[in-house]
Amino acid sequence: MDPSFQEIGIARQCALLGIHRSGYYYMPQRESDENLQLMRLMDEQYLMTPFYGVARMHHYIRSFGYEINIKRIRRLLRLMGIEAIYPKPRTTKPSEGHKIYPYLLRNLKIEHANQVWCADITYIPMRLGFLYLVAVMDWFSRYVLAWSISNSLDTHFCLDALDKALNFGKPFIMNTDQGSQFTSELFTERLLKHQIKISMDSRGRALDNIFIERLWRSVKYECVYLNAPETGHDLWHGLDHYFHFYNHQRPHQALDYRTPAEVYNKN
Repeated sequence: MDPSFQEIGIARQCALLGIHRSGYYYMPQRESDENLQLMRLMDEQYLMTPFYGVARMHHYIRSFGYEINIKRIRRLLRLMGIEAIYPKPRTTKPSEGHKIYPYLLRNLKIEHANQVWCADITYIPMRLGFLYLVAVMDWFSRYVLAWSISNSLDTHFCLDALDKALNFGKPFIMNTDQGSQFTSELFTERLLKHQIKISMDSRGRALDNIFIERLWRSVKYECVYLNAPETGHDLWHGLDHYFHFYNHQRPHQALDYRTPAEVYNKN
């Protein structure tokens, strides 16, 4: 990605690389410095204790001496797209046009690449703001097939990542959570068009999409927290470098110390 390269415009460069333009052009919108610090603290704590709800997170933040009310914690968690993982009663129904599909991976033996893919979204803190990151990963090899960044929790940047991932082939099953981006007609119809079975995590189950949750921990501790980016351009370049390292150089104990690329390309 090179904004000085005149032969191919930024819009075309974004399309070729599968980058959502809102993420590339994004200059962080300022929350207060205190709110950004609170969000960073909550993001780090959520990686360790994803079962913390608003009340526990409020107590945790107040332990640092912040005199804030619980409504502020709730607003910031919603802004971050974070929800505590714990069993919840099924008291709500999906919106019209947002069908919820069953979880298909329970007791399924996953034996080869492109059998199951998964996708998820996470909050990415920046020096002066934040963005959202979506990634599509092969479950068997842990290979990150595609990713995209955006300044909003919309469906289109998820479709960008999905379309880029489909250049590798297609899975038998795609597993996601029940977020509105993944239950939207735009996203599910794209999967059905390619004859991909749709699987969705049970609400409140921490282990249904465990491998991509581990990916987020690695991305944040090994990349984002070490080098807080200032712009969408900075973040894109940092993530591009990290995911190449993750796929091609970083050995995984669960893969017998092979890299995801070695395992994915062997199949």
